[in-house]
Amino acid sequence: EAANYPFCTIDPNVGQMPVPDPRLGEIAKLAGSVSVVPTSLEFIDIAGLVRGASKGEGLGNQFLAHIREVDAIAHVIRCFGSSEVSHSNGKIDPVSDAQIVETELILSDLGSLERRRDALTKKGHRGDKDAGALLEAISMVEGSLEKGLPVRSMSLDDRMSKLLKDFGLLSAKPVMYICNVDEEAVAEGNSYSHALGRYAESQNAECLVASARIEAEIATIGDESERGDFLQSLGLLESGLARVVRAGYSLLGLITFFTAGPKETRAWTLRRGSSAVEAAAKIHTDFARGFIRAETISHRDYISLGGEVGARGAGRLRQEGREYVVKDGDVILFRFNV
Repeated sequence: EAANYPFCTIDPNVGQMPVPDPRLGEIAKLAGSVSVVPTSLEFIDIAGLVRGASKGEGLGNQFLAHIREVDAIAHVIRCFGSSEVSHSNGKIDPVSDAQIVETELILSDLGSLERRRDALTKKGHRGDKDAGALLEAISMVEGSLEKGLPVRSMSLDDRMSKLLKDFGLLSAKPVMYICNVDEEAVAEGNSYSHALGRYAESQNAECLVASARIEAEIATIGDESERGDFLQSLGLLESGLARVVRAGYSLLGLITFFTAGPKETRAWTLRRGSSAVEAAAKIHTDFARGFIRAETISHRDYISLGGEVGARGAGRLRQEGREYVVKDGDVILFRFNV
């Protein structure tokens, strides 16, 4: 439900969005696949936080718990003026809205670390060797949080990052900002989105412009060519949702690899830097358990050489081992034996 009052959303709304990728269709066509399956991202629509959320204001504790479960945060922030749509703070100020949320996440983290400090101090007194290292990590992070700096802005070495990972700190999550503008500003943005863009830049965060109203209209257009004409009339090449998905994919450090054959061409999501055996496990644990090799073709070679047969004939199919680091766009056939 979408309505003109705060906290219309109480329970999170969950949706799956296919990741737009023109390579998938090209590979499927060359493979003669009957079925084409894109990869996707899951979005969880959580109600906005208000000032005091970290102390329970506006069902804050409930909403903060929902945020704790996600991998990254996309702040959808109002960047349009309208007397018909109310604002929880009584004025349109996107930078202030972003800062309120950031402050509440930081305050929540400080409260969480304080509770953990008490428990770890007791463990330390009982001779727990790990407690001392964790208390050291907490002390370092608390100092920055008290200055208003989120955890993600801190320069942490691998050891410290690993120690903090299990703490589930909200301000450690990567973020991006989505400027929700009116129809007239969807192509170029407006003064509100420009201000938020400058703020996002200062935070080393991605900032995108989209219009929720336009996205709602796009969702009702079933025909792809009509959808393209509608976007073109607005001066857009693709929907805002497509750009958000792509930005989210990048924000999470994800890449795509493909499997292709007569029955199916499928896109798979993988963390950047993952090995061939980790990619095999995405498909089935048996693929990883009995891994022999990964027959790999870059998507560029696969497409330019007319598919697997052409790439193999040109010597562009590579035999890769389990430690091979998968590249974005690799087309892979896994050989395994169990």
